[in-house]
Amino acid sequence: MAVSFDLFGTLVDVDRPADPAVAVGRELESLGVPLPDEWATAYRTPQVEAVEGAEISLVEHVRAILDGGGSDRADADGRTVRRALLRAFDADVRTRRGAREAVGAAAERGPVGVLSNCSVPGLVARTIDRSTLDSGRFDAVLASVDIGWRKPNPRAFEAVADRLGVRVGELLHVGDDPGTDGGATDAGARAVLLQSVPLGDLPAYLDRER
Repeated sequence: MAVSFDLFGTLVDVDRPADPAVAVGRELESLGVPLPDEWATAYRTPQVEAVEGAEISLVEHVRAILDGGGSDRADADGRTVRRALLRAFDADVRTRRGAREAVGAAAERGPVGVLSNCSVPGLVARTIDRSTLDSGRFDAVLASVDIGWRKPNPRAFEAVADRLGVRVGELLHVGDDPGTDGGATDAGARAVLLQSVPLGDLPAYLDRER
């Protein structure tokens, strides 16, 4: 059996910006990138077409706004946009009670991964590094922006199972959101929601599932 964990709201808590458009715009301007008129409205409007369940990088979303329909802007290169996004969403990270013990218990029983919905490249790994979680316990860390699919799409769970070296039917996914993490069951995996099994009870739960 392999175990994957959701990150935000499951293993860690973070304070998200009250207005992401304002936060991202502020960081872009601090890096010398001028904002177009109606920036906030454009930020809240989809800019890149995607099929249902697919993840679009927020870098591509922001660049589409800044490019204004295709004009070449050296000050809006992907590296600068990514830096601004990481700064905008780089909040204090609080490791949730029982998270370290839950991950440790899972690691004693098989491969362990993180599967997180996140459209900012690099933010999931950065969040883990800033937490008190032992990153060495994770055999795979997957963000939706890296694999191209968001939970509850079955391909997201299939991707983490593949990275952990098991069939999706051997995967147990732990999360806090019935609408996203609960989708593991549609992929053929098992879902364990914190509403039913709190992190502190997960070691005993895993013992019963062995």
